[in-house]
Amino acid sequence: MYDVIIIGAGPAGLSSAIYSARSGLKTVVLEKGLIGGQINVTEIVENYPGLAEAISGYELTDRMHRQAEHFGAEFRDEEVTALGMEGLCKIVETTENKYRAKAVIFCTGAYPRRLNVPGEEKFAGHGVSYCATCDGALYRDKIVAVIGGGDSAIEEGIFLTHFAQKVIVIHRRDELRAQKIIQERAFKNPKMVFVWNSVVQEIRGDKRVQELEVYNRKNNTLSVIPVDGVFIYVGILPNNKLLESRIELDSAGFAITDDFMQTNVPGVYAAGDIRKKVLRQVVTATSDGAIAGWSAEKWITENYSSPEME
Repeated sequence: MYDVIIIGAGPAGLSSAIYSARSGLKTVVLEKGLIGGQINVTEIVENYPGLAEAISGYELTDRMHRQAEHFGAEFRDEEVTALGMEGLCKIVETTENKYRAKAVIFCTGAYPRRLNVPGEEKFAGHGVSYCATCDGALYRDKIVAVIGGGDSAIEEGIFLTHFAQKVIVIHRRDELRAQKIIQERAFKNPKMVFVWNSVVQEIRGDKRVQELEVYNRKNNTLSVIPVDGVFIYVGILPNNKLLESRIELDSAGFAITDDFMQTNVPGVYAAGDIRKKVLRQVVTATSDGAIAGWSAEKWITENYSSPEME
């Protein structure tokens, strides 16, 4: 029996654990994968407040993990298989155990849709990125490619022009899907060039990305484009398998919460990239997690007459 069960040990889950455990709540974090989540593959994090020196994603979340354990949070390497969210007592079943808790915080995250081409996985964090806001400053005066034609791809491409010498937008159609006003800004930007009707076939390099093999779907030709990095924006997918039919989701499958991270189910919270939100960064995930941990403590105080499970 626990006061709080946190599902997912990325930055949001770790932050939730810090706030929950530090409040004196018996807290357990369930994570089937690597503690730290996707940020572990980020080679350099240099925009997290308070860190003047660049730090790896792994080192940053390792510090969070140790901090949460310092305050008494437990961590279990277990996969959640079933949930019972009705009533004050929440039930969480894993492949190994059955847990009860007063509050549950979902921090299951989201993940970028992959191209699934050779070299993508190999160079993740070494020239392949899914976040210009995170990694753009690493490509000052370099040549980078952006894959995609929607709002996110073009907005992030424009952002990359603050650093890169050239931004090559590769899109599989002959026109962008981004809003017209965003398109106009991109077409007026002298640093942006466009490769139409084309898809990336392979990402190549030695220790880092050096070139892309690109197939033109209109004239059936292959070409090689030298680049120092590639930013992929072909969609974001929520890890919402556990949430479907249990809490309210938006049309894209992200959890809908209020400002307290509360879902439509009392005592159930969602924090980090699994939430419907405008910016998905480590700092926003940790902020969500802090609010969720704080909110869960307030909810438990208001709904339980004693610190022991009723």
